[in-house]
Amino acid sequence: MKTILLIEDSDDIRETTAEILELASYNVLKAENGKIGVEIAQQTKPDLVICDIMMPILDGYGVLHIFSQNPSLQNIPFIFLTAKAERSDHRKGMEMGADDYLTKPFQEIELLNAIESRFKKIENLSKSFQNTQEQLEELYQQAKEYVDINSLSKDRKVSSIKKKQLIYAEGDEPIKFYFLKTGKIKTFQSNRDGKEFVTGLYNSGDFFGHIAIVEASEYQESAEALEDSEIIGIPKNDFLELITRNQSVANKFIKMLANDIQEKEKQLTQMAYNSLRKRTADALVMLSKKYKTENQHKFSIRISRDDLASLVGTATESLIRTLSDFKADKLIEVNGSEITIIEEQKLANLRG
Repeated sequence: MKTILLIEDSDDIRETTAEILELASYNVLKAENGKIGVEIAQQTKPDLVICDIMMPILDGYGVLHIFSQNPSLQNIPFIFLTAKAERSDHRKGMEMGADDYLTKPFQEIELLNAIESRFKKIENLSKSFQNTQEQLEELYQQAKEYVDINSLSKDRKVSSIKKKQLIYAEGDEPIKFYFLKTGKIKTFQSNRDGKEFVTGLYNSGDFFGHIAIVEASEYQESAEALEDSEIIGIPKNDFLELITRNQSVANKFIKMLANDIQEKEKQLTQMAYNSLRKRTADALVMLSKKYKTENQHKFSIRISRDDLASLVGTATESLIRTLSDFKADKLIEVNGSEITIIEEQKLANLRG
């Protein structure tokens, strides 16, 4: 059952709208102002938000701005619900990132159609961009009419990679891009002193190594296995054929590039402005979001202190002291190279 957060200061409208949504088999969370709505969203991560604009304490524009700045909320579909019908208000909401806009009074069918349209779009996007081995096969099938399928089938065996094994090195000429079938991979850059800075972490189902091919440049980073892994290499020419001849395939990799760039920009900003404690906490939370499995009640990961320090952007000794502080504060447990997060929310909310 999908969960919808309804943020509306009018008691009558809030209750009536909630009743309509519940009759349509949605689970409804209700908030009487923007501040409470944001707090509920942070705790529950609803599937969709319907939000009034003119509200006390925090208006709808403020709510949407907070959502846009929070990585865990920014992709939640957002529908404005308001009595203001001026075109300028509609434009402002859409420019800020709202997905739809309903003007009160509205018909029940208008509301339900807007919601169903959002969910259907998400479902279609999800289906079209699932990073699985089946999706890789689908990409090849899409290009079938443009290139010789025999050439695409060539050199697609699964390669086993041992922990710490280098897949490609900074400065190498790219001849393949890669699909990670199982395991964990890191990409990193090294300075003249040999110190590493982790630029990316990849999990089963991810593609990596494609940026250098698209840019027609040498690899700007190295890739290494964090644990025993399995990868599939796709020849460079076949990949270029895919993205130049098939717009659908090209669009998918453009999205991947945009996500990669956004993550790197965010990482650099955090390194520039956040304290060591905050950067370490953010790195642990990021690892949890990336690698936590459904059956893990508490997230644990085996990672070397050097690898974690290069992810945080600090000296290994400084990282170890920070982890000791977190352990003393009962935010994490440490057992050899294994780190277990005890209070993930407190780490995520850490300020100092």
